[in-house]
Amino acid sequence: MGILANKTAIVTGASSGIGYEAAKLFASEGANVVVVARRGEKLDRLVSEIVAAGGKAIALVGDVKNESVAKKAVELAKEHFGGLDIAFNNAGTLGAMGDLADVTAEGWKDTIDTNLTSAFFCAKHQLPALVKSGSASLIFTSSFVGHSIGLPGMAAYATSKAGLVGLARTLAAEYSAKGVRVNALMPGGTDTEMGEAATSSPEARAFVEGIHAMKRLALPGEIAKAALFLASDASSFVTGSTFFVDGGVTMTKT
Repeated sequence: MGILANKTAIVTGASSGIGYEAAKLFASEGANVVVVARRGEKLDRLVSEIVAAGGKAIALVGDVKNESVAKKAVELAKEHFGGLDIAFNNAGTLGAMGDLADVTAEGWKDTIDTNLTSAFFCAKHQLPALVKSGSASLIFTSSFVGHSIGLPGMAAYATSKAGLVGLARTLAAEYSAKGVRVNALMPGGTDTEMGEAATSSPEARAFVEGIHAMKRLALPGEIAKAALFLASDASSFVTGSTFFVDGGVTMTKT
């Protein structure tokens, strides 16, 4: 019996990176998992891996920018597994990059919609089911970018991710007494598809690695383990936190 036995989790952004590894880890610890992302082929592979390892998972192909997708994910959790105990709202994008004067209104809106408004849609539909659980965990993937430090060319991303911290803290104040812990997971630079896009040259990667105290990027599985802690009863007195798993990037000056 794993530490998430008899629990059901939704994981968004599950087709790659942190979400992919978290979904597999949650399932290996006994959770029934509803995985959500836009890329159906990758979700099918994920579900196949989970089932082959003895876990339970179903896929929902869709864009979390659409409120209907957030609603459907909760419906699937209830219909197939009887309820919802954990929501890991992890979907995100680097979005519109570059000098702010060159960022279009469309690029700005798409970044905010993908990273922040989607989390609002998800939480809106997840919270009633999570309250019914009686002991639930709601997690948002935020970032050190925009909260602890600023990086040039990332205004839209930083704004959206900083907004998730405000959302998490507000919901923690509103729902913790109702049995729902709410936290913002704060990864450092991570070796994912998104991370590769942000470090598209050897020089850029060396810079990003260098601002971390550990002088490397995280593996997606390392961040997934932190998400597992927040999802599980091991973090039963943790709510409203900005939970840093950042290789020391927030504190380092070297």
